[in-house]
Amino acid sequence: MQALLQAIATMDMPLDAQRIFHGRGGLHPGSEQWALDAFPPLLLLTSFEPVTDDTLALIHEALSARWQQLAPEQPLNWVFQCRHEGRTETRLMAGSVPEPHVVTEQGARFRVHVLKGQNHGLFLDMAQGRRWVREHVAAHPGGKVLNLFAYTCAFSVVALQAGARHVLNLDMSDGALAIGKQNHPLNGLTAGASFMPHDIFKTWGKITRMGPYHLVIVDPPSYQKGSFVATKDYARLMRRLPDLLMPGGHALLCLNAPELDLAFLQDQMQELAPQLRFEERVANPAVFADVSPERALKVLVYKAPEWTPD
Repeated sequence: MQALLQAIATMDMPLDAQRIFHGRGGLHPGSEQWALDAFPPLLLLTSFEPVTDDTLALIHEALSARWQQLAPEQPLNWVFQCRHEGRTETRLMAGSVPEPHVVTEQGARFRVHVLKGQNHGLFLDMAQGRRWVREHVAAHPGGKVLNLFAYTCAFSVVALQAGARHVLNLDMSDGALAIGKQNHPLNGLTAGASFMPHDIFKTWGKITRMGPYHLVIVDPPSYQKGSFVATKDYARLMRRLPDLLMPGGHALLCLNAPELDLAFLQDQMQELAPQLRFEERVANPAVFADVSPERALKVLVYKAPEWTPD
């Protein structure tokens, strides 16, 4: 746990939502169970193993001491979540949680919820993916974007901010899309986005008719029973990509499954959509460094061939 305490003692004042300490990457022996995130104005500490009250008291002391240095005029707000053997326990340890709770990232604003569930409304490891979308769309403004497994539509927000003409957001969760709908006006976006709370695999006709798209974003769960299992369902998406993309269009393929390596995506793309050319792997935020890059989040960019006259 010493590495976690050192990270707390040296952390800067967090302004944007971000990860502060990533023990899960295996680069801090003895601290693998810990993750510390900032969702200003609070900190969220997650443990993937049971924790004693004495340990939590020690961490509280460290957080209090650093907060007194960083912002003595502001209260320390922090939440603890333990995830172990399929159970999740969340506790407010100090201060309070704002309602609504809105955080920022690169100038965009998002609603989050840290006291319920394991997914808090914004996946911090995807920050560089959102940056890539922002920069890509800014360089190719006026395009149409398809956002599959849209969750709370963070990709849609940054794409529209960067100049996309329209973003179609699909997700099976009405609740997630409801937050996504709130995220758009929160950023002054009152047009350009549509939302479909549908099963993607039962909606291909409508998705195709509304295309083709300049950018297709695929960010599915790695395993969600009854919805999506990467090992069998990702291939079904890959087969559709060539028909969904404009000539010269791009696809952003995301996968957060430690047990599946880069070759899982690249080999299947070579087999199922060989006309799409691999361009790059988007780097993860530095704080999410992993002892095995193959286990970390994978975000790959592919490009469709340009149109050429016969």
